[in-house]
Amino acid sequence: MDVQQQVLNVVDEVLGLNGAARTWDARSPLLGAVPELDSMAVATLITTLEERFGISVADDEIDGSAFATVGALTEFVRNKLDA
Repeated sequence: MDVQQQVLNVVDEVLGLNGAARTWDARSPLLGAVPELDSMAVATLITTLEERFGISVADDEIDGSAFATVGALTEFVRNKLDA
């Protein structure tokens, strides 16, 4: 399974979207477009991504641009994996 699909699985699970996120692509908007993605959900999403991918995200690495689209979030995770 590729990184984007894994990210989508986490998004779907954390936001309780019942499979809807699994059909999204890299251009699908997240922050501001998905009502379930509020500040608490972002915190839970980051924690879950850290656990699933074995990465660590510092507070100063987080900004809204990483959550703009599925592609941006996937790229953020890929960059953390490559670090």
